[in-house]
Amino acid sequence: LRERGVDIVIAVVDTHGRPETAELLPGLEAVPLRRVEYRGVAVEEMDVDAVLGRRPEIAIVDEVAHTNVPGSRNFKRYKDILELLDAGINVLCAFNIQHLESLNDVIAHATGVRVRETVPDTFLERADQLVNVDLPVEELLDRLKSGKIYANEKIPWALEGFFKSHNLLSLRELTM
Repeated sequence: LRERGVDIVIAVVDTHGRPETAELLPGLEAVPLRRVEYRGVAVEEMDVDAVLGRRPEIAIVDEVAHTNVPGSRNFKRYKDILELLDAGINVLCAFNIQHLESLNDVIAHATGVRVRETVPDTFLERADQLVNVDLPVEELLDRLKSGKIYANEKIPWALEGFFKSHNLLSLRELTM
C-alpha cells in the first residue's frame, strides 16, 4: 500500500520477539507508542491521540482483543480502533476466531480453554472487508515449533494447551 502512495502507518504491532514479523516493519512509519508505568513495569501502549493527530489514511493495529493498561482512555484496544474508525482513519487489523465474544462458550467446550480477552461481534460488523487467513493444522504446528508464533520457551506450553491438533482443527472449522 505504501508503495502505491497510500498514507499508512503502524499504530501498534507486537512482534512477540518473532524475527520474521520484525523484518516486515522497516520502511513503514510507526507512530510512537505511549509509555505507561504500571505496577513498577514500563508498558507500551498504542497512543490513540498521536494516531488521531497524525491522521493517516490507514493505521495498522495489532492485538485487537488486547486489554489496555489501567488508566488508558479505553479499557480494550478494539475500542481504540473504533475511535480511529469514527475519526475517518481506516484500520488494518487481525485477530483469531477464539477472540470472538459470541463463540466464547463454543471455544471453551471445543478446546477446554476459556479465552479471557474477547471482542464483541458488533466490532466485526464494522468491517468493510474480512480476509480469512487459513493454514492447515500441520503447517500451523510447524510454524509454532520453529518459533514463528511464540518464543522458544513458550512452545511446550502452547503445545500442551491451545495448540493441540484437535483444538486447531475445531477452530479452523469454526472459522470456515
